[in-house]
This record gives sequence, structure tokens and C-alpha cells, in this order.
Amino acid sequence: MEWTQEHIESIRHLFPKQRGNVEIDYLCFFQALHYIDKNGCTWRDLPEHFGNWNTIYCRFRYWIDKGIFEKIEQELQSQAIAIKGIKALALDSTHVKVHPDGTGAPKKKDRSLSARVAAA
Repeated sequence: MEWTQEHIESIRHLFPKQRGNVEIDYLCFFQALHYIDKNGCTWRDLPEHFGNWNTIYCRFRYWIDKGIFEKIEQELQSQAIAIKGIKALALDSTHVKVHPDGTGAPKKKDRSLSARVAAA
């Protein structure tokens, strides 16, 4: 998903006030996060047209610590639910217990009485 100015405007009320002497355009910030996620690069490899990588990283960490992304996710989900008219939501899961041999666990050594007698 590419971020657009319409996306930003729909969730702008959730953003904390920018402090300090550095202002970051919110659209550029979200596009930088999308670039990091999509390409799996390090923060230092972020292209310069997004701005200073350290500023983007510090804003990202601050928003994580303050729970801003959780609020944004809840808001976007509620908007999608309102648009699609979803009235009920159900989740289903399956749990399958795997035998230890199926997970690659090492086999136990034979400790039976007949094995001990044969070894003696």
C-alpha cells in the first residue's frame, strides 16, 4: 500500500505534536517507513530524499513507545469496518500437536532392562 495525502489526513488527529527544531512531513515519514519495510534495508541505507535517517528512526521509536501506531491501526480498522458495513467478525484457528519426533528432537536412548542386561 502506498501512502497518500488522503490517508494521512484521515488519521492526522492521532499524531502527536511535533517538537524540537526538526519538522518531518508526515507523508514522507510514512513513505520512509514503507520503504524500510518493503526493502528490508537498514536505517542508514534510507535514501536521502526521505530526510535524515536518524530523525526518521527517532520519530519511529518515539511513536512505538507512545503507542501511536496501535491507535493508528485501530482507527484504520474502524474506518474499514465502517466503509464495508461489517457487523460481525469471527476468527478461527486450528491447533495441532506435533509428536516430538516430528519436530526434529533427538531420540531418547534405550534405557530398558533388556538393553542394560545385554550391555553387561
